Amino acid sequence: MTNPAQNDDHSPRPASDSPAEITSECQPERHSRAAEREVQYDRFVALLARHDLAIRRFVRYLMPSTDGVDDVIQETALECWRKFDDFLSGREQANGVDDSANDEFVRWACVIARYKAMSWQRNRSRDRLVFRESVIEHLAGSAVELIEQSEHRRQAIETCLDQLSVNHRRLVLSVHMPGESVAQIAKESGVKPRQLYSKVNMLRSALLRCVERQLTGELGNG
Repeated sequence: MTNPAQNDDHSPRPASDSPAEITSECQPERHSRAAEREVQYDRFVALLARHDLAIRRFVRYLMPSTDGVDDVIQETALECWRKFDDFLSGREQANGVDDSANDEFVRWACVIARYKAMSWQRNRSRDRLVFRESVIEHLAGSAVELIEQSEHRRQAIETCLDQLSVNHRRLVLSVHMPGESVAQIAKESGVKPRQLYSKVNMLRSALLRCVERQLTGELGNG
């Protein structure tokens, strides 16, 4: 029986039948998909890194002890990456990583974390101290509110810091940043440290008033 795949008339194969050329034609598309996936991964890592502390606090809030917290966080991160296409599709993949994506990502990740925390405790309910699922649901609702309040404060602080000059911003942050200090800035600028500490106190008071106005404005607009 003749194999249909054989070329009986020994005529040259069409160029498109050549496996090597088919592979060559597929390369640009394959590279494009790989590049797109790499961009998505960079977006995911940026969002996860930005909200890692908030997600960790959320998970810790749902667990009766520190036991299992790292496991739940790791499982949450993996599940978030597996479903990241769904998250982007839900946002119509149009806006990229903007401020609204930041807010939505942490809420979306916390929903996944809640189910992972429930699953972890359900699997260990026979031999460990765990919360009932109704308790976890209640705690999750409270934790989301706390995270949102913390995120609003963070955004207000960033907005107010952006309103400072570069030198004033550096001076305020020097108290909290490793490798920076008021003494170092005094040495560089030739200004006495006592004067700079007074400046820091003045800037902090101005920042506090600015943050309060930002938060009050949010409440008024909400």
